[in-house]
Amino acid sequence: MVKRDRGHALSTLAVHGTAPVREADAPISAALHQSVNYVQEVATADGMRYPRYGNGPNAEIVQKRMAAIEGAEAALVLSSGMGATACALLALLRPGDHLLASSWLYGGTRTLLTQEFATLGIEVTLVDPMESRGWRKRMRKQTRAIFLESPVNPSCRVVDLRPISYLTHDSGLALVVDSTFASPVNLRPIEQGADVVIHSATKYLNGHHDVLSGVVCGTAPYIEEVRQKMMTWGQAPDPFACWLLDRGLKTLDVRVRRQNENALRIATWAAGRKELRKVHYPGLPDHPDHDVARTMLDGFGGMLGIEVAAGGRATEKFLRKLKLWRHAPSLGGVDSLVIEPRYSSHADLSADERARIGIPDGFVRLSVGIEDADDLVADLEQALK
Repeated sequence: MVKRDRGHALSTLAVHGTAPVREADAPISAALHQSVNYVQEVATADGMRYPRYGNGPNAEIVQKRMAAIEGAEAALVLSSGMGATACALLALLRPGDHLLASSWLYGGTRTLLTQEFATLGIEVTLVDPMESRGWRKRMRKQTRAIFLESPVNPSCRVVDLRPISYLTHDSGLALVVDSTFASPVNLRPIEQGADVVIHSATKYLNGHHDVLSGVVCGTAPYIEEVRQKMMTWGQAPDPFACWLLDRGLKTLDVRVRRQNENALRIATWAAGRKELRKVHYPGLPDHPDHDVARTMLDGFGGMLGIEVAAGGRATEKFLRKLKLWRHAPSLGGVDSLVIEPRYSSHADLSADERARIGIPDGFVRLSVGIEDADDLVADLEQALK
């Protein structure tokens, strides 16, 4: 277990934060401050508390906890993962700047970068993250940052952050990593040389499919820049969402470790099924990034992809026969979910475009929950027959 602030392990920080409260009569569970307004001193702006500014009591609790968990100076909670990504990058980029981004991205992020950023005068070049020297070859004088996901949604490819961080540090660029798929239990990108870490907190950080939220972690001055963007663009979270996220973080370590175990069990079973053309899971020895995953990750994750050998129509029949696995577009929670990216996260891409980034028709993304692994396997087995 990797140690954090004051020698505490991640699992301890997730429960207690950096300063456990020990005063008599103090509540064990943090209070919910479901208020938008707070009394302010007269004739001064100092100390003004307003949730849209990211300084509500519940936001401050979870932000300190996330910074400690990720090993960052500071963190900011926003209203969604996309809000976190947008504000994190807009805090780094200005009109005329250039961004290098992985071509293997969540569909919503790809739309943000390739369509919305163009209207702001920000140029984006997509790079195959596995291409040798691809990042360096496409750098410009105006390049300000490199953005990528690892592991990648939904293909479960694992991008080695270390050589990219050497490049960004030598070139004075910021390395921004969306670490949603891994969660801090399996990967802490700052330890691998990243400057900024983004999470869709809707997923593993909350873990119960009942919160929409995002998190950005980095240096304190940078997080202040992100906060200014959040205030302007209205991306602050509701106090109740922060309270639920804080509650969810307390079980992050035990949830993700169980999901790691279940996913490896399912992937190993699936690898022997003739009905499946391919299984995408970095914990399998034949995965193209298995060696990178072994050295960079503390766990192989709760996400995997399978390709139904008979194609799209057979995939539809398979999904309709599932009983425990539910067909829904999110991920990372205690309930096991399944979805076809061609009808959800990557619906805006053509079949050829999806195939080029490793998502052919018949590809199914599995988000493994904390149920009994044998029950989950049995449900998949009966649906494949």
